[in-house]
Amino acid sequence: MIVILNKDAVSITREQDTILLRNRVKEWATKIGMGLVNQTKLITAASELVRNMLKYARGGVVNIEIVSKGRENGVRLIFIDKGPGIHDINLAMRDGYTTGRSLGLGLPGARRLVNEFEIQSVVNEGTTISITKWKNG
Repeated sequence: MIVILNKDAVSITREQDTILLRNRVKEWATKIGMGLVNQTKLITAASELVRNMLKYARGGVVNIEIVSKGRENGVRLIFIDKGPGIHDINLAMRDGYTTGRSLGLGLPGARRLVNEFEIQSVVNEGTTISITKWKNG
């Protein structure tokens, strides 16, 4: 069972909010003693997902949580937007797939950088992506 130990939220409305989010994620990851490599993976995944949030949904909210499962602590980030949604999640999760002019590494790349990755999307309603990076994961 996962227990939420602490919680915060960052509103994402413009590119500069990415810096605030990255700093907050680093602060929380440091607070639980997460090593630099895992911090970097988590921050990189967060950057990719927030970039998508700004590009496709014009922003949203990111909930930041310190979570615990038994003796293991981690940081969970929940990206919530009210954008157009993702028509085909399986296709969007494939390396190289893009609807823009990018390399198409955002979603699958973010998934590889974290321990847990969940995505839910409803067309014309929005997308919610939850990622968790465990301190020693």
